[in-house]
Amino acid sequence: MAMTTSPDGDIIMQHKDEGVKEGRPGPRSDSGISDDSLDSLPGNAQRCLLTPSLSPRKRTTSQSKIEPPLLRTNKRTIYTAGRPPWYNVTGTTFTEAFVIGLCGGSASGKTTVANKIIEALDVPWVVLLSMDSFYKVLNKEEQELAGKNEYNFDHPEAFDFELLVTVLRKLKKGKSIKVPVYDFTSHSRSKDWKTVYGANVVIFEGILAFANKELLKLLDMKVFVDTDSDIRLVRRLKRDITARGRDIGGVIQQYNRFVKPAFEQYIEPTVQMADIVVPRGGENFVALDLIVQHVHSQLEKRCPSLSVCVCVCLRSALASAHQGQPLPKTLSLMVDTPQVRGMHTIIRNRETNRNEFIFYSKRLMRLLIEHALSFLPLKPVLVETPQGAVYEGKRLSGSRITGVSILRAGETMEQALMAVCKDIRLGKILIQTNHHTGEPELHYLRLPKEISEDYVILMDSTVSTGAAALMAIRVLLDHDVQEERIFLLSLLMAEMGVHSVAYAFPRVRIITTAVDKEVNEHFHIIPGIGNFGDRYFGTDAPSDQYESDQWMDY
Repeated sequence: MAMTTSPDGDIIMQHKDEGVKEGRPGPRSDSGISDDSLDSLPGNAQRCLLTPSLSPRKRTTSQSKIEPPLLRTNKRTIYTAGRPPWYNVTGTTFTEAFVIGLCGGSASGKTTVANKIIEALDVPWVVLLSMDSFYKVLNKEEQELAGKNEYNFDHPEAFDFELLVTVLRKLKKGKSIKVPVYDFTSHSRSKDWKTVYGANVVIFEGILAFANKELLKLLDMKVFVDTDSDIRLVRRLKRDITARGRDIGGVIQQYNRFVKPAFEQYIEPTVQMADIVVPRGGENFVALDLIVQHVHSQLEKRCPSLSVCVCVCLRSALASAHQGQPLPKTLSLMVDTPQVRGMHTIIRNRETNRNEFIFYSKRLMRLLIEHALSFLPLKPVLVETPQGAVYEGKRLSGSRITGVSILRAGETMEQALMAVCKDIRLGKILIQTNHHTGEPELHYLRLPKEISEDYVILMDSTVSTGAAALMAIRVLLDHDVQEERIFLLSLLMAEMGVHSVAYAFPRVRIITTAVDKEVNEHFHIIPGIGNFGDRYFGTDAPSDQYESDQWMDY
Protein backbone atom coordinates (compact mmCIF):
# COMPACT_ATOMS: atom_id res chain seq x y z
CA MET A 1 0.00 0.00 0.00
CA ALA A 2 1.03 3.57 -0.57
CA MET A 3 -0.64 6.93 -0.54
CA THR A 4 -1.19 9.48 -3.27
CA THR A 5 -2.35 13.06 -2.99
CA SER A 6 -4.45 14.92 -5.50
CA PRO A 7 -3.60 18.52 -6.39
CA ASP A 8 -6.28 19.82 -4.04
CA GLY A 9 -5.50 17.69 -1.04
CA ASP A 10 -7.29 14.34 -1.33
CA ILE A 11 -5.52 11.48 0.33
CA ILE A 12 -5.94 8.23 -1.61
CA MET A 13 -4.20 4.95 -0.82
CA GLN A 14 -3.54 2.15 -3.31
CA HIS A 15 -1.65 -1.13 -3.58
CA LYS A 16 1.66 -1.02 -5.38
CA ASP A 17 0.46 -3.39 -8.10
CA GLU A 18 -2.71 -1.44 -8.85
CA GLY A 19 -3.12 1.29 -11.42
CA VAL A 20 -4.73 4.62 -10.74
CA LYS A 21 -8.43 4.65 -11.47
CA GLU A 22 -9.65 7.96 -12.75
CA GLY A 23 -13.12 9.25 -11.96
CA ARG A 24 -15.04 12.15 -13.41
CA PRO A 25 -14.92 15.51 -11.63
CA GLY A 26 -17.88 16.39 -9.46
CA PRO A 27 -19.53 19.55 -8.16
CA ARG A 28 -18.24 21.68 -5.34
CA SER A 29 -19.53 20.55 -1.97
CA ASP A 30 -21.18 22.96 0.44
CA SER A 31 -19.59 21.25 3.43
CA GLY A 32 -16.47 23.41 3.36
CA ILE A 33 -14.58 21.00 1.09
CA SER A 34 -13.46 22.69 -2.09
CA ASP A 35 -12.60 19.75 -4.29
CA ASP A 36 -14.12 17.46 -6.87
CA SER A 37 -13.28 14.15 -5.26
CA LEU A 38 -16.33 13.48 -3.13
CA ASP A 39 -18.51 12.89 -6.15
CA SER A 40 -16.56 9.74 -6.91
CA LEU A 41 -17.15 8.29 -3.47
CA PRO A 42 -20.17 6.18 -2.56
CA GLY A 43 -21.87 9.40 -1.39
CA ASN A 44 -21.28 12.91 -0.09
CA ALA A 45 -22.84 15.67 1.92
CA GLN A 46 -25.05 16.66 -0.98
CA ARG A 47 -26.12 13.15 -2.00
CA CYS A 48 -26.44 10.98 1.08
CA LEU A 49 -27.02 7.24 0.78
CA LEU A 50 -29.69 7.11 3.44
CA THR A 51 -32.41 6.91 0.80
CA PRO A 52 -31.06 4.15 -1.43
CA SER A 53 -33.00 2.29 -4.07
CA LEU A 54 -34.24 -0.99 -2.70
CA SER A 55 -32.92 -3.17 -5.51
CA PRO A 56 -29.84 -5.18 -4.53
CA ARG A 57 -26.58 -3.96 -6.01
CA LYS A 58 -23.04 -5.23 -6.17
CA ARG A 59 -20.13 -3.44 -4.54
CA THR A 60 -18.27 -0.97 -6.68
CA THR A 61 -15.25 1.20 -5.99
CA SER A 62 -14.15 4.35 -7.72
CA GLN A 63 -11.51 6.96 -7.12
CA SER A 64 -11.11 10.55 -8.19
CA LYS A 65 -8.76 11.78 -10.84
CA ILE A 66 -5.40 12.47 -9.27
CA GLU A 67 -1.86 13.39 -10.14
CA PRO A 68 0.04 11.10 -7.80
CA PRO A 69 3.71 11.30 -6.85
CA LEU A 70 4.72 7.90 -8.17
CA LEU A 71 7.53 5.79 -9.53
CA ARG A 72 6.71 3.51 -12.46
CA THR A 73 8.78 0.38 -13.11
CA ASN A 74 8.42 -2.45 -15.56
CA LYS A 75 6.67 -4.57 -12.92
CA ARG A 76 4.58 -2.20 -10.85
CA THR A 77 3.73 1.35 -9.80
CA ILE A 78 5.06 2.56 -6.44
CA TYR A 79 3.35 5.51 -4.76
CA THR A 80 5.69 7.64 -2.73
CA ALA A 81 3.65 10.15 -0.72
CA GLY A 82 3.39 8.13 2.50
CA ARG A 83 0.47 7.24 4.76
CA PRO A 84 -0.58 7.60 8.37
CA PRO A 85 1.82 5.62 10.53
CA TRP A 86 1.00 2.31 12.14
CA TYR A 87 -0.19 2.49 15.74
CA ASN A 88 -0.32 -0.08 18.50
CA VAL A 89 -3.06 -0.81 21.04
CA THR A 90 -2.08 2.25 23.08
CA GLY A 91 -2.49 4.57 20.11
CA THR A 92 1.23 5.33 19.88
CA THR A 93 3.68 4.67 17.04
CA PHE A 94 5.87 1.58 17.05
CA THR A 95 9.08 3.20 15.82
CA GLU A 96 10.32 6.39 14.26
CA ALA A 97 10.79 6.52 10.51
CA PHE A 98 14.23 5.78 9.05
CA VAL A 99 15.40 9.01 7.38
CA ILE A 100 17.86 8.95 4.48
CA GLY A 101 19.48 12.25 3.51
CA LEU A 102 20.62 12.70 -0.10
CA CYS A 103 22.96 15.59 -0.82
CA GLY A 104 24.71 16.64 -4.02
CA GLY A 105 25.13 19.43 -6.51
CA SER A 106 22.33 20.79 -8.64
CA ALA A 107 21.23 18.20 -11.26
CA SER A 108 23.56 15.58 -9.82
CA GLY A 109 20.84 12.92 -9.99
CA LYS A 110 19.61 12.98 -6.37
CA THR A 111 15.98 12.39 -7.33
CA THR A 112 16.97 9.53 -9.63
CA VAL A 113 18.95 7.92 -6.83
CA ALA A 114 16.02 8.42 -4.45
CA ASN A 115 13.59 6.75 -6.85
CA LYS A 116 15.93 3.80 -7.42
CA ILE A 117 16.29 3.36 -3.66
CA ILE A 118 12.51 3.44 -3.26
CA GLU A 119 12.10 0.82 -5.95
CA ALA A 120 14.78 -1.47 -4.55
CA LEU A 121 13.69 -1.13 -0.90
CA ASP A 122 10.24 -2.56 -1.62
CA VAL A 123 8.87 -1.46 1.77
CA PRO A 124 5.17 -0.62 2.09
CA TRP A 125 5.41 3.08 2.92
CA VAL A 126 7.92 5.66 1.69
CA VAL A 127 7.95 9.47 1.69
CA LEU A 128 10.13 11.45 -0.71
CA LEU A 129 10.71 14.99 0.56
CA SER A 130 12.51 17.54 -1.63
CA MET A 131 14.41 20.53 -0.32
CA ASP A 132 13.19 22.46 -3.39
CA SER A 133 9.83 22.82 -1.65
CA PHE A 134 11.36 24.93 1.11
CA TYR A 135 12.66 28.00 -0.68
CA LYS A 136 11.84 31.14 1.22
CA VAL A 137 9.05 33.47 0.15
CA LEU A 138 10.71 36.29 -1.79
CA ASN A 139 9.90 39.95 -1.21
CA LYS A 140 9.26 42.32 -4.11
CA GLU A 141 12.93 43.27 -4.50
CA GLU A 142 14.05 39.63 -4.43
CA GLN A 143 11.32 38.74 -6.93
CA GLU A 144 12.72 41.31 -9.35
CA LEU A 145 16.23 39.91 -8.92
CA ALA A 146 14.96 36.36 -9.49
CA GLY A 147 13.22 37.50 -12.68
CA LYS A 148 16.58 38.77 -13.98
CA ASN A 149 18.44 35.58 -12.86
CA GLU A 150 20.29 37.66 -10.26
CA TYR A 151 19.00 35.95 -7.10
CA ASN A 152 21.16 33.21 -5.57
CA PHE A 153 18.89 30.18 -5.07
CA ASP A 154 21.91 28.03 -4.15
CA HIS A 155 22.87 30.00 -1.03
CA PRO A 156 21.81 28.67 2.41
CA GLU A 157 19.92 31.93 3.03
CA ALA A 158 17.55 31.03 0.17
CA PHE A 159 16.04 28.16 2.16
CA ASP A 160 13.59 28.17 5.06
CA PHE A 161 15.57 25.82 7.30
CA GLU A 162 13.39 26.52 10.34
CA LEU A 163 10.29 25.24 8.53
CA LEU A 164 12.24 22.38 6.97
CA VAL A 165 13.55 21.10 10.31
CA THR A 166 10.08 21.36 11.87
CA VAL A 167 8.49 19.43 9.01
CA LEU A 168 11.14 16.69 8.93
CA ARG A 169 11.05 16.29 12.71
CA LYS A 170 7.28 15.75 12.66
CA LEU A 171 7.54 13.41 9.69
CA LYS A 172 10.18 11.33 11.46
CA LYS A 173 7.80 10.95 14.42
CA GLY A 174 5.00 9.79 12.15
CA LYS A 175 2.95 12.97 12.22
CA SER A 176 1.11 14.38 9.24
CA ILE A 177 2.74 17.46 7.77
CA LYS A 178 1.98 20.12 5.18
CA VAL A 179 4.63 20.72 2.54
CA PRO A 180 4.78 24.02 0.64
CA VAL A 181 4.52 23.82 -3.15
CA TYR A 182 7.09 26.06 -4.85
CA ASP A 183 6.48 27.46 -8.33
CA PHE A 184 9.84 27.83 -10.09
CA THR A 185 8.33 29.85 -12.92
CA SER A 186 6.95 32.62 -10.72
CA HIS A 187 9.47 32.08 -7.88
CA SER A 188 6.71 31.88 -5.29
CA ARG A 189 4.87 29.42 -3.06
CA SER A 190 1.50 28.09 -4.11
CA LYS A 191 -1.48 28.96 -1.93
CA ASP A 192 -2.31 25.27 -1.44
CA TRP A 193 0.16 23.13 0.49
CA LYS A 194 0.44 19.37 0.09
CA THR A 195 -0.46 17.07 3.00
CA VAL A 196 1.98 14.18 3.56
CA TYR A 197 1.90 11.44 6.17
CA GLY A 198 4.57 9.54 8.05
CA ALA A 199 6.11 6.37 6.66
CA ASN A 200 8.53 3.53 7.35
CA VAL A 201 11.22 5.33 5.33
CA VAL A 202 11.65 9.04 4.59
CA ILE A 203 14.05 10.07 1.82
CA PHE A 204 15.05 13.72 2.01
CA GLU A 205 17.00 15.17 -0.91
CA GLY A 206 18.47 18.60 -1.56
CA ILE A 207 21.59 20.50 -2.55
CA LEU A 208 22.12 21.67 1.06
CA ALA A 209 20.75 18.61 2.84
CA PHE A 210 23.89 18.49 5.06
CA ALA A 211 24.27 22.25 5.62
CA ASN A 212 22.26 22.59 8.83
CA LYS A 213 23.26 21.05 12.17
CA GLU A 214 19.68 20.49 13.35
CA LEU A 215 18.85 18.87 10.03
CA LEU A 216 21.83 16.52 10.29
CA LYS A 217 20.59 15.26 13.68
CA LEU A 218 17.42 13.96 12.01
CA LEU A 219 19.22 11.92 9.33
CA ASP A 220 19.83 8.23 10.06
CA MET A 221 21.87 7.76 6.88
CA LYS A 222 23.68 10.38 4.81
CA VAL A 223 24.39 9.81 1.12
CA PHE A 224 26.32 12.19 -1.14
CA VAL A 225 25.64 11.92 -4.89
CA ASP A 226 28.83 12.86 -6.75
CA THR A 227 28.42 13.65 -10.44
CA ASP A 228 30.81 15.31 -12.90
CA SER A 229 30.26 19.08 -13.17
CA ASP A 230 29.90 19.02 -16.98
CA ILE A 231 27.13 16.42 -16.74
CA ARG A 232 25.39 18.48 -14.06
CA LEU A 233 25.51 21.60 -16.25
CA VAL A 234 24.01 19.78 -19.26
CA ARG A 235 21.24 18.36 -17.08
CA ARG A 236 20.53 21.76 -15.55
CA LEU A 237 20.31 23.40 -18.96
CA LYS A 238 17.83 20.81 -20.14
CA ARG A 239 15.72 20.98 -16.95
CA ASP A 240 15.58 24.75 -16.54
CA ILE A 241 14.81 25.43 -20.20
CA THR A 242 12.17 22.74 -20.73
CA ALA A 243 10.58 22.41 -17.29
CA ARG A 244 11.03 25.87 -15.76
CA GLY A 245 10.71 28.15 -18.77
CA ARG A 246 14.16 29.75 -18.58
CA ASP A 247 16.31 30.93 -21.51
CA ILE A 248 19.72 29.38 -22.18
CA GLY A 249 21.63 32.62 -21.57
CA GLY A 250 19.99 33.15 -18.20
CA VAL A 251 20.66 29.58 -17.13
CA ILE A 252 24.37 29.78 -18.00
CA GLN A 253 24.69 33.19 -16.36
CA GLN A 254 23.07 31.90 -13.17
CA TYR A 255 25.23 28.77 -13.21
CA ASN A 256 28.53 30.68 -13.48
CA ARG A 257 27.54 33.41 -11.02
CA PHE A 258 25.74 31.39 -8.33
CA VAL A 259 25.47 27.63 -8.86
CA LYS A 260 29.13 26.73 -9.40
CA PRO A 261 30.51 28.98 -6.59
CA ALA A 262 27.82 27.75 -4.17
CA PHE A 263 28.71 24.14 -4.94
CA GLU A 264 32.37 24.76 -4.24
CA GLN A 265 31.71 26.77 -1.05
CA TYR A 266 28.70 25.12 0.57
CA ILE A 267 27.92 21.74 -1.02
CA GLU A 268 31.17 20.00 -1.94
CA PRO A 269 32.71 20.41 1.56
CA THR A 270 29.76 18.55 3.12
CA VAL A 271 30.85 15.32 1.41
CA GLN A 272 32.84 14.63 4.57
CA MET A 273 29.53 14.32 6.45
CA ALA A 274 28.36 11.49 4.21
CA ASP A 275 28.20 7.86 5.26
CA ILE A 276 28.26 6.78 1.61
CA VAL A 277 29.42 8.63 -1.51
CA VAL A 278 27.73 7.57 -4.77
CA PRO A 279 29.79 8.44 -7.87
CA ARG A 280 27.82 8.56 -11.17
CA GLY A 281 24.48 8.82 -9.36
CA GLY A 282 21.70 6.46 -10.39
CA GLU A 283 24.01 4.45 -12.66
CA ASN A 284 26.07 3.18 -9.73
CA PHE A 285 24.14 0.00 -8.95
CA VAL A 286 26.80 -1.34 -6.58
CA ALA A 287 26.50 1.70 -4.31
CA LEU A 288 22.70 1.58 -4.50
CA ASP A 289 22.71 -2.09 -3.48
CA LEU A 290 24.87 -1.26 -0.45
CA ILE A 291 22.47 1.50 0.59
CA VAL A 292 19.43 -0.75 0.24
CA GLN A 293 21.08 -3.58 2.20
CA HIS A 294 21.97 -1.21 5.03
CA VAL A 295 18.47 0.27 5.18
CA HIS A 296 16.92 -3.20 5.21
CA SER A 297 19.17 -4.26 8.08
CA GLN A 298 18.28 -1.14 10.07
CA LEU A 299 14.56 -1.62 9.46
CA GLU A 300 14.83 -5.25 10.51
CA LYS A 301 16.39 -4.18 13.81
CA ARG A 302 13.64 -1.64 14.42
CA CYS A 303 10.77 -3.82 13.30
CA PRO A 304 11.49 -7.47 12.48
CA SER A 305 8.06 -8.01 10.94
CA LEU A 306 8.22 -5.03 8.60
CA SER A 307 8.58 -7.38 5.65
CA VAL A 308 4.93 -8.31 6.09
CA CYS A 309 3.91 -4.65 6.43
CA VAL A 310 3.02 -4.61 10.11
CA CYS A 311 4.79 -4.98 13.40
CA VAL A 312 2.15 -6.97 15.23
CA CYS A 313 -1.29 -8.24 14.41
CA LEU A 314 -3.14 -5.33 15.95
CA ARG A 315 -6.51 -7.01 15.92
CA SER A 316 -5.21 -10.03 17.82
CA ALA A 317 -3.51 -7.74 20.32
CA LEU A 318 -6.73 -5.83 20.85
CA ALA A 319 -8.62 -9.08 21.34
CA SER A 320 -6.41 -10.12 24.24
CA ALA A 321 -6.21 -6.72 25.94
CA HIS A 322 -8.41 -5.29 28.67
CA GLN A 323 -10.37 -8.50 29.29
CA GLY A 324 -12.49 -8.48 32.43
CA GLN A 325 -12.17 -4.73 32.96
CA PRO A 326 -15.21 -2.60 33.88
CA LEU A 327 -16.60 -0.41 31.11
CA PRO A 328 -14.81 2.96 30.99
CA LYS A 329 -16.31 6.19 32.28
CA THR A 330 -15.94 7.80 28.85
CA LEU A 331 -18.62 5.44 27.52
CA SER A 332 -22.14 6.84 27.31
CA LEU A 333 -24.70 4.10 26.71
CA MET A 334 -28.21 5.12 25.72
CA VAL A 335 -30.89 4.04 28.16
CA ASP A 336 -32.26 0.66 27.10
CA THR A 337 -35.91 1.76 26.97
CA PRO A 338 -38.57 -0.61 25.64
CA GLN A 339 -38.57 1.45 22.43
CA VAL A 340 -34.79 1.13 21.95
CA ARG A 341 -34.95 -2.59 22.81
CA GLY A 342 -37.76 -3.04 20.27
CA MET A 343 -35.80 -1.38 17.48
CA HIS A 344 -32.75 -3.52 18.27
CA THR A 345 -34.95 -6.59 18.13
CA ILE A 346 -36.01 -5.69 14.61
CA ILE A 347 -32.61 -4.81 13.14
CA ARG A 348 -30.85 -7.77 14.80
CA ASN A 349 -33.39 -10.26 13.44
CA ARG A 350 -31.93 -12.03 10.41
CA GLU A 351 -35.44 -12.35 8.95
CA THR A 352 -36.02 -8.59 8.87
CA ASN A 353 -36.37 -7.34 5.30
CA ARG A 354 -34.27 -4.49 3.98
CA ASN A 355 -37.07 -1.90 4.10
CA GLU A 356 -37.61 -2.40 7.81
CA PHE A 357 -33.89 -2.71 8.52
CA ILE A 358 -33.26 0.72 6.96
CA PHE A 359 -36.29 2.34 8.61
CA TYR A 360 -35.51 1.25 12.18
CA SER A 361 -31.77 1.76 11.77
CA LYS A 362 -32.44 5.36 10.78
CA ARG A 363 -34.68 5.83 13.81
CA LEU A 364 -31.93 4.57 16.10
CA MET A 365 -29.35 6.77 14.40
CA ARG A 366 -31.48 9.86 14.97
CA LEU A 367 -31.88 9.02 18.67
CA LEU A 368 -28.15 8.37 18.96
CA ILE A 369 -27.24 11.69 17.35
CA GLU A 370 -29.65 13.60 19.60
CA HIS A 371 -28.19 11.84 22.62
CA ALA A 372 -24.63 12.67 21.53
CA LEU A 373 -25.39 16.36 21.06
CA SER A 374 -26.39 16.61 24.72
CA PHE A 375 -22.69 16.29 25.64
CA LEU A 376 -21.62 19.37 23.71
CA PRO A 377 -20.76 22.41 25.83
CA LEU A 378 -23.57 24.96 26.01
CA LYS A 379 -23.57 28.51 27.32
CA PRO A 380 -26.53 30.35 28.84
CA VAL A 381 -28.21 32.97 26.66
CA LEU A 382 -31.19 35.28 27.07
CA VAL A 383 -33.66 35.71 24.23
CA GLU A 384 -36.84 37.74 23.93
CA THR A 385 -39.99 35.85 23.04
CA PRO A 386 -42.70 37.21 20.69
CA GLN A 387 -44.67 38.17 23.81
CA GLY A 388 -41.81 40.43 24.90
CA ALA A 389 -40.76 38.16 27.79
CA VAL A 390 -37.19 37.04 28.45
CA TYR A 391 -36.36 33.35 28.12
CA GLU A 392 -33.22 31.81 29.68
CA GLY A 393 -31.89 29.36 27.12
CA LYS A 394 -28.76 27.54 25.99
CA ARG A 395 -26.57 27.79 22.90
CA LEU A 396 -23.53 25.88 21.62
CA SER A 397 -20.42 27.41 23.07
CA GLY A 398 -18.42 28.82 20.19
CA SER A 399 -16.95 25.92 18.22
CA ARG A 400 -18.38 24.31 15.11
CA ILE A 401 -19.47 20.69 14.76
CA THR A 402 -18.02 18.53 12.00
CA GLY A 403 -19.18 15.04 11.11
CA VAL A 404 -16.69 12.43 9.86
CA SER A 405 -17.91 9.05 8.65
CA ILE A 406 -15.85 5.87 8.41
CA LEU A 407 -16.83 4.58 4.97
CA ARG A 408 -18.92 2.94 3.94
CA ALA A 409 -21.32 1.94 6.74
CA GLY A 410 -20.57 5.01 8.85
CA GLU A 411 -21.87 7.13 5.99
CA THR A 412 -25.39 5.86 6.67
CA MET A 413 -25.43 8.04 9.80
CA GLU A 414 -24.78 11.28 7.93
CA GLN A 415 -28.42 12.07 7.15
CA ALA A 416 -29.42 11.76 10.80
CA LEU A 417 -26.63 14.17 11.68
CA MET A 418 -27.59 16.64 8.96
CA ALA A 419 -31.22 16.47 10.06
CA VAL A 420 -30.41 17.85 13.51
CA CYS A 421 -27.32 19.98 12.76
CA LYS A 422 -27.99 22.65 10.16
CA ASP A 423 -25.20 23.34 7.64
CA ILE A 424 -22.84 20.82 9.25
CA ARG A 425 -19.58 20.10 7.46
CA LEU A 426 -18.81 16.49 6.57
CA GLY A 427 -15.61 14.50 6.08
CA LYS A 428 -14.92 10.91 5.09
CA ILE A 429 -12.35 8.25 5.94
CA LEU A 430 -12.06 4.93 4.11
CA ILE A 431 -10.26 2.20 6.02
CA GLN A 432 -9.97 -1.24 4.43
CA THR A 433 -8.51 -4.55 5.45
CA ASN A 434 -5.27 -5.76 3.93
CA HIS A 435 -6.27 -9.30 2.94
CA HIS A 436 -2.68 -10.53 3.25
CA THR A 437 -2.12 -9.27 6.79
CA GLY A 438 -5.66 -8.86 8.12
CA GLU A 439 -4.79 -5.36 9.33
CA PRO A 440 -6.55 -2.02 8.64
CA GLU A 441 -5.07 0.45 6.17
CA LEU A 442 -6.13 3.97 5.28
CA HIS A 443 -7.20 4.25 1.63
CA TYR A 444 -9.04 7.56 1.40
CA LEU A 445 -9.22 10.69 3.51
CA ARG A 446 -11.10 13.91 2.97
CA LEU A 447 -11.56 16.33 5.84
CA PRO A 448 -12.97 19.87 5.84
CA LYS A 449 -10.49 22.69 6.15
CA GLU A 450 -9.57 24.18 9.53
CA ILE A 451 -10.98 21.29 11.53
CA SER A 452 -8.60 21.57 14.50
CA GLU A 453 -10.94 23.63 16.72
CA ASP A 454 -14.13 21.74 15.83
CA TYR A 455 -16.07 19.18 17.81
CA VAL A 456 -15.86 16.10 15.59
CA ILE A 457 -18.57 13.45 15.55
CA LEU A 458 -16.85 10.31 14.23
CA MET A 459 -19.43 7.84 12.93
CA ASP A 460 -19.30 4.09 12.26
CA SER A 461 -22.25 1.73 12.32
CA THR A 462 -20.57 -0.98 14.40
CA VAL A 463 -17.28 -1.32 16.29
CA SER A 464 -15.86 -4.76 17.02
CA THR A 465 -12.17 -4.70 17.98
CA GLY A 466 -11.88 -0.94 17.54
CA ALA A 467 -8.97 -1.16 15.09
CA ALA A 468 -10.63 1.00 12.43
CA ALA A 469 -11.77 3.50 15.06
CA LEU A 470 -8.23 3.70 16.47
CA MET A 471 -6.81 4.53 13.05
CA ALA A 472 -9.57 7.06 12.32
CA ILE A 473 -9.00 8.83 15.65
CA ARG A 474 -5.25 8.93 14.99
CA VAL A 475 -5.93 10.59 11.64
CA LEU A 476 -8.04 13.26 13.38
CA LEU A 477 -5.37 13.81 16.03
CA ASP A 478 -2.74 14.15 13.30
CA HIS A 479 -4.89 16.97 11.92
CA ASP A 480 -4.67 18.68 15.32
CA VAL A 481 -8.22 17.88 16.45
CA GLN A 482 -8.25 17.89 20.25
CA GLU A 483 -8.82 14.45 21.71
CA GLU A 484 -11.52 15.62 24.12
CA ARG A 485 -13.43 17.11 21.17
CA ILE A 486 -13.83 13.77 19.39
CA PHE A 487 -17.09 11.87 19.89
CA LEU A 488 -17.12 8.28 18.56
CA LEU A 489 -20.69 7.24 17.69
CA SER A 490 -21.80 3.73 16.79
CA LEU A 491 -25.12 1.88 16.79
CA LEU A 492 -23.50 -1.23 18.27
CA MET A 493 -20.15 -1.86 19.92
CA ALA A 494 -18.38 -4.84 21.42
CA GLU A 495 -16.86 -4.49 24.90
CA MET A 496 -13.46 -5.16 23.32
CA GLY A 497 -13.81 -2.18 21.01
CA VAL A 498 -14.98 0.09 23.82
CA HIS A 499 -11.98 -0.85 25.98
CA SER A 500 -9.51 -0.53 23.10
CA VAL A 501 -10.59 2.99 22.18
CA ALA A 502 -10.87 4.14 25.79
CA TYR A 503 -7.44 2.79 26.71
CA ALA A 504 -5.66 4.31 23.71
CA PHE A 505 -7.57 7.61 23.82
CA PRO A 506 -8.96 8.19 27.32
CA ARG A 507 -10.39 11.63 26.49
CA VAL A 508 -12.46 10.52 23.48
CA ARG A 509 -16.17 10.23 24.36
CA ILE A 510 -17.71 6.93 23.20
CA ILE A 511 -21.46 6.94 22.56
CA THR A 512 -23.55 3.96 21.47
CA THR A 513 -27.03 2.45 21.69
CA ALA A 514 -25.84 -1.00 22.84
CA VAL A 515 -22.74 -2.92 23.91
CA ASP A 516 -22.41 -6.68 23.27
CA LYS A 517 -20.03 -8.71 25.40
CA GLU A 518 -18.44 -11.17 22.98
CA VAL A 519 -16.38 -11.21 19.79
CA ASN A 520 -15.79 -14.57 18.10
CA GLU A 521 -12.61 -15.91 16.49
CA HIS A 522 -13.48 -14.08 13.27
CA PHE A 523 -13.83 -10.79 15.21
CA HIS A 524 -17.61 -10.69 14.70
CA ILE A 525 -19.72 -9.17 17.47
CA ILE A 526 -21.87 -11.76 19.26
CA PRO A 527 -24.92 -11.73 19.25
CA GLY A 528 -24.32 -8.79 16.91
CA ILE A 529 -26.21 -7.36 14.00
CA GLY A 530 -24.59 -9.03 10.99
CA ASN A 531 -22.84 -7.13 8.24
CA PHE A 532 -24.49 -3.72 8.62
CA GLY A 533 -23.28 -2.30 5.29
CA ASP A 534 -24.49 -5.25 3.26
CA ARG A 535 -27.84 -5.36 5.02
CA TYR A 536 -28.37 -1.61 4.62
CA PHE A 537 -27.19 -1.18 1.05
CA GLY A 538 -28.45 -4.55 -0.22
CA THR A 539 -25.03 -5.72 -1.38
CA ASP A 540 -23.84 -9.30 -1.46
CA ALA A 541 -20.78 -9.91 0.71
CA PRO A 542 -18.29 -12.26 -0.99
CA SER A 543 -17.93 -15.33 1.18
CA ASP A 544 -14.13 -15.38 0.90
CA GLN A 545 -13.47 -11.71 1.67
CA TYR A 546 -13.61 -9.38 4.61
CA GLU A 547 -16.19 -6.62 4.88
CA SER A 548 -13.42 -4.25 3.89
CA ASP A 549 -15.08 -0.88 4.27
CA GLN A 550 -16.25 -1.65 7.80
CA TRP A 551 -13.01 -3.53 8.46
CA MET A 552 -15.09 -6.47 9.65
CA ASP A 553 -16.51 -4.52 12.58
CA TYR A 554 -19.66 -6.59 12.93
